[in-house]
Amino acid sequence: MLTVFQCITMEGWTDVLYWMNDAIGFEMPWVYFVSLVVFGSFFVLNLVLGVLSGEFSKEREKAQARGDFQKLREKQQMEEDLSGYMDWITQAEDMDEFDEDGNRLATLGDLSDKKKGKFGWFSHSNDTHASLPASETASTNTENIDEEHTDCCAACCARMMNNSCCRTLRRWNRVCRRNCRVAVKSVTFYWLVLFLVFLNTICSASEHYDQPDWLTEVQDIANKVLLSLFTVEMLLKMYALGTSQTGYFKAFFNRFDFFVVCGGITETTLVELEIMPPLGISVLRCVRLLRIFKVTRHWTALSNLVASLLNSMKSIMSLLLLLFLFLIIFALLGMQLFGGKFNFDETQTKRSTFDTFSQALLTCFQILTGEDWNLVMYDGIMAYGGPVFPGMIICIYFVILFICGNYILLNVFLAIAVDNLAGGDGDTKKEEKKEEGEAKEGEGENGELKIDVDDETEYEEEEEPEQTEEAAVGIQLNVADILPPKEKVTPIPEGSAFFCLSKTNPIRRGCHFLIHHHIFCNLILVFIILSSCSLAAEDPIRAHSFRNNVLGYADYAFTSIFTVEIILKMTVHGAFLHQGSFCRNWFNLLDLLVVSVSLISFFLHSSAISVVKILRVLRVLRPLRAINRAKGLKHVVQCVFVAIKTIGNIMIVTTLLQFMFACIGVQLFK
Repeated sequence: MLTVFQCITMEGWTDVLYWMNDAIGFEMPWVYFVSLVVFGSFFVLNLVLGVLSGEFSKEREKAQARGDFQKLREKQQMEEDLSGYMDWITQAEDMDEFDEDGNRLATLGDLSDKKKGKFGWFSHSNDTHASLPASETASTNTENIDEEHTDCCAACCARMMNNSCCRTLRRWNRVCRRNCRVAVKSVTFYWLVLFLVFLNTICSASEHYDQPDWLTEVQDIANKVLLSLFTVEMLLKMYALGTSQTGYFKAFFNRFDFFVVCGGITETTLVELEIMPPLGISVLRCVRLLRIFKVTRHWTALSNLVASLLNSMKSIMSLLLLLFLFLIIFALLGMQLFGGKFNFDETQTKRSTFDTFSQALLTCFQILTGEDWNLVMYDGIMAYGGPVFPGMIICIYFVILFICGNYILLNVFLAIAVDNLAGGDGDTKKEEKKEEGEAKEGEGENGELKIDVDDETEYEEEEEPEQTEEAAVGIQLNVADILPPKEKVTPIPEGSAFFCLSKTNPIRRGCHFLIHHHIFCNLILVFIILSSCSLAAEDPIRAHSFRNNVLGYADYAFTSIFTVEIILKMTVHGAFLHQGSFCRNWFNLLDLLVVSVSLISFFLHSSAISVVKILRVLRVLRPLRAINRAKGLKHVVQCVFVAIKTIGNIMIVTTLLQFMFACIGVQLFK
């Protein structure tokens, strides 16, 4: 069981396979181990990921629904409270304005006047103050004196501001801020900053071990110049946008720039004053490389991806804390179980141990990632006497750590990322639909007639005649539903083929019937499979063996059949001039490339020529010709090509992160 579990985790399963090959031969072990990895690792473990992702999505929807319900309850409660207060105020207004002694009561209007008065409420007539105690009267007088001084200062400031010189300065300041705002929001300024980031990237990437002194001096000067330019950029944005939360510091990248620039200025100052040694400064310089993510501002797909990743990080923070606590618990438990017990083999120095807390924490994280976790487990078993009763119980610790850490917690990370990416795509589609709707509304306002039709009503209206036909046809319709739908045959395109065969030409019509016949399609698919098998059966060591000669003649036959097939298809669809022709389909171009390579290789027999070697290598593309014949496989390949677009954006982000960590690694370990 333990060996099977190790093979399912795909860690060290090839070693077990080779041991089985050495023990019983090469025939049967590969079938067992390949099946075990495919069904146990690829299917079962991905099902675990699917279940975790689905449960996380459900819990997130429930939490969102609870939050919306709570907000609705709070809103309703607020409306009820407001209604109660308004009723109370209305009843108070309806009451008599005078009390039993005949004194006038304060009305709602009086209270509102006092509220509006604010400072004027304290400067009423002496009659009002006469009813106050002496201490309160004195404090009121003091406040009045302070207010008089404040009013005097305000009046002086107002007179100074009304001066013509001050008005000119204010006007000039407004004009400068407006011009700076336009400049910092322009595309030219944006690409100029990206160019500086690119120069900073080159400067950081140019550092290497044992570099000459002149390069170090150039890098120091370039760092100071770039730091000055980034400081100027930050100050310009602060001046143009303001330093409030709704201005410069509203954008995340602006806050990040502020942190990086202030850190760079502090570093440079401390190093120039010889207060701090230049250790690790280059690493902090590399943090500036994150500025290259500013390119996402004008790249919508990449911007949505980065936003989804940032949202994932917000959701992952609590999970990171849980993972850290999980590692601490298992590290402490590992110290109690294996502390000082991995020294049973004095000829080897064990690097993954539990002798200290830091080493135990690192070892648990290594097991969590699945890297050589089986070797650490076997060391733990040997520390307790080997694969016997006391030692085998120890494997429970490692299995639980691996399952809970790798299969559950790390897959929850992936589930959160997938859920956020799916949510980001949904929001993007909603925004696109909203923009399209606004565009259509704008077209309607320009005078075009628009008629909105309810989808449900339209569906119901169209459904009635179908039901009538069902009642008339009866059993025949049910039988037709059972039969599989017929595959749609592509009609002959408009235009002539080879400038001489029209659409109604009998030869062209006969070729069209032949290439779309199911027997012809199945025969071509069989020949593709046989030609692929012939490539796999070739002997790469003895090039002129009898088997290779026989396979060479078979290759002539297969190539001739495929050439006839392409000629027939070109006769029906035409070459490439008109719409729907043969060469306007990417899969047909793949067929043409493979057949052309085979034909050219027939006329070039010298294996010493590099072109011939390349052409023979390109023959491995023959199995791809089956894609155009198998409809299900064709749809899968099309889905893969669509997914590559999103994968391309992810690869860009991954490459940027790898580049940044590569630069940091050079700075630390060169």
